[in-house]
Formats: sequence, structure tokens, C-alpha cells
Amino acid sequence: MAYNEQLAERIEQLLEEKKVSYYAKKMFGGLCFMVDDKMCLGIVKDELMARIGTDGYSEALQKEYCKEMNFTGRAMKGYVYIEP
Repeated sequence: MAYNEQLAERIEQLLEEKKVSYYAKKMFGGLCFMVDDKMCLGIVKDELMARIGTDGYSEALQKEYCKEMNFTGRAMKGYVYIEP
């Protein structure tokens, strides 16, 4: 298992409840949920990735449950890992 399947099911359930048009795509060794052909949410192993944009990025990183998305040695601005 390259990603947490239970977490993937929870995300799918939430997106469907909110009537969000999405599709899932395997990326980064995990599973990403694409909205309007852009990464919105994703799972790599047991980590939840979220696109939050650049405006609130610095503020989000101050939260104890948030950390920068950095798996290549370089942070992806606007994306964070959130403790699920």
C-alpha cells in the first residue's frame, strides 16, 4: 500500500457529499484528488497533502498540525501536509 486507503475513502466521501467534481490520479507514489485539473488534496503514505494557496501559506505553517510539503528537498509553496 503506497497510501492510506482509509484516508482516501474519507476524502472521496467528503468530496462527494460536497458535490465537488473530482478525479483521483496516482502521483508522487500516492494518490491525488484533482479538482478543475489541479491538485487539491492528496495522500502519500499516511500523510494528507492539501493545496491551500500562497496567501495563507505562512500562517498555516505556524499551526502545529501543518508542515511544508517537501519531498524533493524543495518546498512546494501553497501546499502543506496536514496531520489527518
